[in-house]
This record gives sequence, structure tokens and C-alpha cells, in this order.
Amino acid sequence: MRGAGLILRVIFFAIAGSVLAHAQQSSDAAKAMTGTWEISNADRDKICMVTFKQEAAVGGRKLEFEKTCADSFPLTKEISGWTMGVNVLRFVDAKGKSLLNLDEVEKGIFEGQRPEDGRYFMQNPEKAHGAPTPDQIVGDWAVSRGTDTPLCVITFSSTAAAENFSLELKPGCDTPAMGFSPTSWHMEKSELVLSAANSAWHFEEAGPVAWRRVPEGNEPLWLVRQ
Repeated sequence: MRGAGLILRVIFFAIAGSVLAHAQQSSDAAKAMTGTWEISNADRDKICMVTFKQEAAVGGRKLEFEKTCADSFPLTKEISGWTMGVNVLRFVDAKGKSLLNLDEVEKGIFEGQRPEDGRYFMQNPEKAHGAPTPDQIVGDWAVSRGTDTPLCVITFSSTAAAENFSLELKPGCDTPAMGFSPTSWHMEKSELVLSAANSAWHFEEAGPVAWRRVPEGNEPLWLVRQ
């Protein structure tokens, strides 16, 4: 019996330690949110600023939306506070009900979606308006026609390929799927350029984790961070 009691105590303290660790993570993440952030939609034709504060508010912590937010994002009129979990930000109403959840997809970049509104993005204004750098591109990106169904996935590498960087086309990224077979990539001012043997495609940033081919033409093509 004494052995069983010891085991129960060990389990109790292990669970308690895990809960405290998660609580500390959430507290640290909440403190890091203090200040003004930019909210936008995927096309970045709707943008507003929100200021997060640490003071208690109905349903969570206090926040302030700029006046134009109500026109760009009507949902903000229902939001009265915010809470922070591990890698997730929640906008809540006066009863504490979550109205919008944003996952931290990269350091300082949040993304979420509501079926009736589409995608929401949030990031630090300095990061939002700074010129993209190659290290922000490295990784897996889904290729799509502007829908949630990807055609395939491209892996962008930091390995040099002549004057550019190399990339890998995952299954499905063949010529019939895209009409294009890029072999390398590079940044050209604020554009992402995919190069093939005799042509190149240009993409412009359309959100924290999305790029849109320009000119768009009759068949839009998007790159979305995985």
C-alpha cells in the first residue's frame, strides 16, 4: 500500500509540474503580446491595428481596436477581450466565448480562419512591412489555385543553385499540374521568383504565409506556407 501511495504521489507531482509549466508558457506568451499588432485578411486589402494590454477585462485581458477595424472586420465589434494559450491566441466575447482562434504558425505570426469570413492573419507591424528575406521562404509551400485543395507541395531550400537557391517539386508538381517546372528560386526586391529553363514566375506577398502569382491572369496560382 505504501508503494502504491508513493506512485500516486509521483504521478500527482508530475501532472502538477506539467500544468505549471504550461501555465508559465501561456503567461510568458501573453506578456510577449503586449503592444500593437496588425490584423489582415489573405489579400491584405483589409487591415486594422489592435493593441493588446495586460489589464483584466471582461472575458480575458484588455484590448483596443482602432476605429476602422469595425468596418474592415465586423467581428471585432463583438470582441471584448483576449486570452493566450500555448501557441494559440483567442479573441473572446463578454461571456468568455471564443470568437476567433489564431494559431502561431511562425514566431510572431498568427493565422486563423472562420468559415463565414475566410482567413485572418496577425503579425507585428514591423514584420508585416519589412522586406521579405530568403530565410522566411525556406520550407514547404503548398501550390493551389486559390482554394484549400493543394495541387502539390514545393520545398524551398537555402542550398545555392548557380546564382539562385534550389527547390524540390513534390509528387503532383509536374507540368500538367502547373504548366511550369521551376528548378530554382530567388528574391527580387519584394517579389519571390521561381525560375525554369526559359521562363520565370513572379509572386507577390499576399499575407504572412501566402504569396500570389503576378500578373494573376485567368488561372490564379498561390503559394501557402505548410
